[in-house]
Amino acid sequence: MLLSRRQRWRRWRRSRPFWGGLFAILAGAWICVLPLAPLKVMLQQGVAGIPSVLMGIVMVVLGLTAWFSPSQRALAGVLTTLIATAALVLSNLGGFLIGTLLGIVGGGLMFAWQPYAAQRAGGAAPGPDPAADPAAVPGAVPGAVPASNDAPAPVGAPVTIPVTAPAPPRGASPPPTPHSDPQGAQP
Repeated sequence: MLLSRRQRWRRWRRSRPFWGGLFAILAGAWICVLPLAPLKVMLQQGVAGIPSVLMGIVMVVLGLTAWFSPSQRALAGVLTTLIATAALVLSNLGGFLIGTLLGIVGGGLMFAWQPYAAQRAGGAAPGPDPAADPAAVPGAVPGAVPASNDAPAPVGAPVTIPVTAPAPPRGASPPPTPHSDPQGAQP
């Protein structure tokens, strides 16, 4: 029972930008709590403390958004970074720099996070397997048996021969692409 809870927690945590959201929530809480500190600790008080509370609440909401809606992570990361930078000016030096630094790191982690992808052998995407499906190979004839140097093809079976385009004649200019101008003008 305990092992399954731990596995579920680990799976949930890895399926979203957890650490970026956590840093954003901590930054928002730090910036939001400072206006409630005693007057001797504060640099600004009164109406100037309202932006601190608002920015802190928005940063907490953005951190929760990254947790519960990972598809919005890029927007949440950019907004968290911008609000953390604005807090430097508007909110007691961004929570005495701690809130700003936590917000910038959290926003960067949210923006940079990518969904988990299965590890591939050799780091490249696997191509089509000609033995499993010969029709998946480009230029293959449907129903044809792939040519192999190891064993001869069965008698009467069509053999797949790769087809290549003929090379253009020497000195010929390449055909125009959609981005080139035949007059030579720059776009």
